[in-house]
Amino acid sequence: MRTLSRRSEFLAANRGLRFPMPGFVLLVRPRGDDDAVPGIGFTVSKKVGNAVTRNRMKRRFRELARAALPESGIAGADHVLIGRPGGNAIAFAELAGHLESALKRAAKKLAK
Repeated sequence: MRTLSRRSEFLAANRGLRFPMPGFVLLVRPRGDDDAVPGIGFTVSKKVGNAVTRNRMKRRFRELARAALPESGIAGADHVLIGRPGGNAIAFAELAGHLESALKRAAKKLAK
Protein backbone atom coordinates (compact mmCIF):
# COMPACT_ATOMS: atom_id res chain seq x y z
CA MET A 1 0.00 0.00 0.00
CA ARG A 2 1.23 3.47 -0.78
CA THR A 3 0.29 6.49 1.30
CA LEU A 4 -1.09 9.65 -0.27
CA SER A 5 0.85 12.65 0.94
CA ARG A 6 0.48 15.48 -1.58
CA ARG A 7 -2.53 17.79 -1.68
CA SER A 8 -2.93 17.17 -5.42
CA GLU A 9 -3.46 13.44 -4.75
CA PHE A 10 -6.24 14.21 -2.27
CA LEU A 11 -7.88 16.67 -4.67
CA ALA A 12 -7.74 14.08 -7.46
CA ALA A 13 -9.36 11.50 -5.17
CA ASN A 14 -12.09 14.00 -4.36
CA ARG A 15 -13.13 13.91 -8.03
CA GLY A 16 -13.71 10.15 -7.78
CA LEU A 17 -16.54 8.09 -6.35
CA ARG A 18 -17.93 8.92 -2.90
CA PHE A 19 -19.37 6.36 -0.47
CA PRO A 20 -20.74 7.92 2.75
CA MET A 21 -20.93 5.64 5.79
CA PRO A 22 -21.55 6.27 9.49
CA GLY A 23 -18.28 7.58 10.90
CA PHE A 24 -16.48 8.22 7.61
CA VAL A 25 -16.74 8.89 3.89
CA LEU A 26 -14.76 6.70 1.49
CA LEU A 27 -13.45 8.30 -1.69
CA VAL A 28 -12.20 5.99 -4.45
CA ARG A 29 -10.57 7.07 -7.70
CA PRO A 30 -8.74 4.82 -10.17
CA ARG A 31 -5.36 6.37 -10.96
CA GLY A 32 -5.09 5.07 -14.50
CA ASP A 33 -1.39 4.23 -14.25
CA ASP A 34 0.30 0.83 -14.49
CA ASP A 35 0.85 0.55 -10.73
CA ALA A 36 -1.59 -1.98 -9.20
CA VAL A 37 -0.76 -1.01 -5.61
CA PRO A 38 -3.72 0.68 -3.88
CA GLY A 39 -3.12 4.11 -2.38
CA ILE A 40 -4.56 5.26 0.94
CA GLY A 41 -4.99 8.66 2.55
CA PHE A 42 -6.70 9.92 5.70
CA THR A 43 -8.35 13.27 6.42
CA VAL A 44 -9.98 14.41 9.64
CA SER A 45 -10.97 18.07 9.89
CA LYS A 46 -11.20 20.28 12.95
CA LYS A 47 -14.99 19.97 12.79
CA VAL A 48 -14.57 16.45 14.22
CA GLY A 49 -12.88 17.60 17.42
CA ASN A 50 -9.62 18.59 19.03
CA ALA A 51 -6.20 17.19 18.12
CA VAL A 52 -6.51 14.20 20.45
CA THR A 53 -9.83 13.18 18.89
CA ARG A 54 -8.58 13.67 15.33
CA ASN A 55 -5.38 11.69 15.93
CA ARG A 56 -7.32 8.85 17.55
CA MET A 57 -9.60 8.68 14.53
CA LYS A 58 -6.63 8.64 12.14
CA ARG A 59 -5.01 5.81 14.12
CA ARG A 60 -8.23 3.81 13.88
CA PHE A 61 -8.45 4.50 10.14
CA ARG A 62 -4.85 3.37 9.61
CA GLU A 63 -5.58 0.08 11.36
CA LEU A 64 -8.81 -0.41 9.40
CA ALA A 65 -6.98 0.19 6.13
CA ARG A 66 -4.12 -2.12 7.12
CA ALA A 67 -6.62 -4.92 7.70
CA ALA A 68 -9.07 -4.37 4.82
CA LEU A 69 -7.27 -2.88 1.83
CA PRO A 70 -4.84 -5.68 0.95
CA GLU A 71 -7.70 -8.08 0.12
CA SER A 72 -10.68 -5.78 -0.51
CA GLY A 73 -9.03 -2.64 -1.88
CA ILE A 74 -9.31 -1.77 -5.54
CA ALA A 75 -6.03 -2.33 -7.34
CA GLY A 76 -4.62 0.75 -9.01
CA ALA A 77 -6.96 3.13 -7.17
CA ASP A 78 -6.51 5.76 -4.49
CA HIS A 79 -8.69 5.44 -1.39
CA VAL A 80 -9.27 8.33 1.02
CA LEU A 81 -11.04 8.01 4.36
CA ILE A 82 -12.59 11.25 5.61
CA GLY A 83 -13.54 11.28 9.28
CA ARG A 84 -17.00 12.35 10.38
CA PRO A 85 -18.11 13.63 13.79
CA GLY A 86 -19.01 10.74 16.08
CA GLY A 87 -16.77 8.25 14.28
CA ASN A 88 -14.77 7.50 17.42
CA ALA A 89 -17.96 6.51 19.27
CA ILE A 90 -18.60 3.67 16.80
CA ALA A 91 -17.14 0.27 17.73
CA PHE A 92 -14.05 -0.73 15.76
CA ALA A 93 -15.64 -3.96 14.49
CA GLU A 94 -18.65 -2.02 13.24
CA LEU A 95 -16.38 0.46 11.43
CA ALA A 96 -14.58 -2.48 9.83
CA GLY A 97 -17.91 -3.81 8.58
CA HIS A 98 -18.82 -0.41 7.17
CA LEU A 99 -15.47 -0.19 5.36
CA GLU A 100 -15.91 -3.67 3.86
CA SER A 101 -19.39 -2.70 2.69
CA ALA A 102 -18.15 0.55 1.15
CA LEU A 103 -15.27 -1.23 -0.62
CA LYS A 104 -17.68 -3.83 -2.07
CA ARG A 105 -19.98 -1.06 -3.32
CA ALA A 106 -16.98 0.71 -4.87
CA ALA A 107 -15.75 -2.45 -6.61
CA LYS A 108 -19.23 -3.12 -7.98
CA LYS A 109 -19.62 0.46 -9.21
CA LEU A 110 -16.18 0.49 -10.87
CA ALA A 111 -16.79 -2.87 -12.54
CA LYS A 112 -19.62 -1.39 -14.63
